[in-house]
Amino acid sequence: MFKKIICSLLISALTLVFSITVVAEGVEGPSDPSSSMEGVLVVDVSKSMLTSDPDKISNEAMKMFIDMASLTGDKIGVIAYSDEVRSKKELVTIHSEQDKKELKAFIDSLQKYPATDISVGVKAAVNVLNKGHEKGYLPLIVLLADGNNDLLDNKGKTIKQAEDDLAETVADAKAKGYPIYVIGLNANGKLNKEVLKNIASTTNGKFFETSHANDLPGILSEIFANHLKLKVVPIKDVVAKQEYQDINIKIPNENVLEANISLVSKKPVEMKLVDPSGKEQTLPSDKILLLKSKKYSILKLLDPVQGDWTLKVKGFPKDMIEINLVFNNDLQLRLAPLSKKIKASDSIKFSAFFEDNGKRITNKEIYKTMKAALFVKDLDTGESEKVPLDAQDNGFTGEYKIGDGANYEVMVKAEGNSFLSETQPQKITILRNTTVPSAEDVNVPSSKQSQLYPWLYIVITVVGAILLLTPIITFMAKRRKESRGFSGQIVIEIEDADTHAKMDSQIKKLKAFKGEFCLNQLFTLESEFKETDQITFVPITENTLLVLNKSNYPIELGEEAIDAETGHRLRRNDKLRIRLNELNKCIYIKNVS
Repeated sequence: MFKKIICSLLISALTLVFSITVVAEGVEGPSDPSSSMEGVLVVDVSKSMLTSDPDKISNEAMKMFIDMASLTGDKIGVIAYSDEVRSKKELVTIHSEQDKKELKAFIDSLQKYPATDISVGVKAAVNVLNKGHEKGYLPLIVLLADGNNDLLDNKGKTIKQAEDDLAETVADAKAKGYPIYVIGLNANGKLNKEVLKNIASTTNGKFFETSHANDLPGILSEIFANHLKLKVVPIKDVVAKQEYQDINIKIPNENVLEANISLVSKKPVEMKLVDPSGKEQTLPSDKILLLKSKKYSILKLLDPVQGDWTLKVKGFPKDMIEINLVFNNDLQLRLAPLSKKIKASDSIKFSAFFEDNGKRITNKEIYKTMKAALFVKDLDTGESEKVPLDAQDNGFTGEYKIGDGANYEVMVKAEGNSFLSETQPQKITILRNTTVPSAEDVNVPSSKQSQLYPWLYIVITVVGAILLLTPIITFMAKRRKESRGFSGQIVIEIEDADTHAKMDSQIKKLKAFKGEFCLNQLFTLESEFKETDQITFVPITENTLLVLNKSNYPIELGEEAIDAETGHRLRRNDKLRIRLNELNKCIYIKNVS
C-alpha cells in the first residue's frame, strides 16, 4: 500500500512537471540485436502421430534444425508431450558437434503415448525459456501439432480446462516475448487450424500447414531463417543421376560467417565441394562440417572465402534432391541516430548502413546489390508506410516527412539475392507545445518570472517532499511486511523413494509465524534433514507463501521442476515435492489454507 502511494504521488507530480517544462523527445532504441538463438522444439508424441508421420520425418526435421544452429553458442531444448510431458531436454548451449549429437540422440529416443493435451507441451516450453533465457538471445518456440486435444477420462481434466490452460500459457508467452512458430500436421484432414493459427498470431510467430511430413525440413529451415532474419536461398531442385552434377554456390561477400547448404532427399546422396580457386575440399574438415541423417545432408561452411563454389552431387536415379542455402552474416544493419528535436511536419533524413564488429562497412558492392526501404508506422492510428531508400557507396539514404501523429516507429529493411537484414524498431515521440518561453522571450523581467510560473515551484516542492518521505515510508512498509502473518496451514509428508512408504502427515498452523521462516521451524525434523533450513517461506497474502530455495535439493510442483532460487509462489492447494536424492527420500508440502 505504501509503495502504491509513493508511486502514485511521484507519477502525478512528475507527469505535471513534464507537461509544463521543455520536452524534446528523441529516438528510443533497444540494445544491439543478437543473432544468438534460444529455440525450444515442442513435438507431439501421442500415438496419433503414427498415422500423421509414420516415417518419423518430424524427428528428422528437428535434427536438421539443430544441425543448422551455430556452434558459437546457440541454445536448443526439446519437449516431448502427449497428455503430459513425457520427456524433456533443457536448453543446451551448443559449442561442439558432440552437443548436437546428444540432442539428436535424445530425439531418436522418443516413444509414443496415448492422449494429447497441447497446453502441456506449450507450458513446458515457456517454463524452459523462463528458466534458461539470457539477455542477448532471441527466444522462440517451435510447436508441431494437429491442434486437437484427446484426453483420458481417468486423468480428471476436461477439454475446457485444457483450452483455458492453453489460452493462459499463450498469453504468458506473448507477455514474455516468446514467438511460437506452429506447424500444423494435417495428414488425416482433421487439423484444428483456428487453435493453431491463434497460438502463432497471438505470440507474433507464424503458422505453417502441411499434409506431408516430407515438407517439414523445408518449413523448419524457413523458421530458422525467419527468426534470425536470414534468408533461405533456393539453389536448385536436382533429379539425381549416377554421375556427379555441378551446382554453383555463390558466397557474396567476405562477411559470411556460415553458409548452410541443405540437401533434402529420400535416398542418400554423395557430395564433393570445390572452392573458388578450383581446389577440391576434404569433407569434412576444420572449416567444412558434413552433417548427415536419413532424410537430409548439411554442409556447413565456416568463414568461407568469397566467390563461386561448386557443389557436385549424385544419388539414386530419379530421386529428387532439394537444395537450399542459408547465410549467417557478420553484418548488422544500423539506423543512424536521428535529431532529438523532431517536430510535426518535419522532413527527416534517414541513413542506414552495415557494421561488422562495430566498424562501418563502406563496400559499395554490398549496397548496390541490395534494395532497402524505410518502414514508418503511426503508433496512434496503426497506419504504415514504406519509403524506398537509395543505395549509396557507404549506405542507404532517404527522406520522410513526419505527419501530424505523436508517436511513430521506424525501421529499415535491406534485402539482396542471398541475405536480408533489418534494424531494430525505434520510436519517435513528438510532444505538442514542447517549448516554454523564457522571460526574455516575452519581454518580462526575470524578477517577475516566478509570478508567471508559481505552479512550477509548487510542483518542485511537492516532489522534494515526497523524495524526503520515501525512506521513512519504505522503512515502515518493510516493518509491516516483516510482521505479516498467515491465516493458513501447511501439511508435510516424508516418503521413502524406494518403498514409497510415508510417515504420518503433520499439520502446522501458521498464525504464530511472522515474516520469513524455514522448514525446520515448522516441523521438528531429524538432523539428516538439516539442509532444509535453507528452504524458507515468506507470507505475501493471507493464503499465499513465497518459497525460497537456497539448498541443493530440487523442488517440483506437479511434474514440473520449479526455479525457487529467487522465489516461487505457493498458492492454496499447491503441493510441492522436495527431492532429497542423497537420502533417497522425498518431502511433500501442501498449502491447505
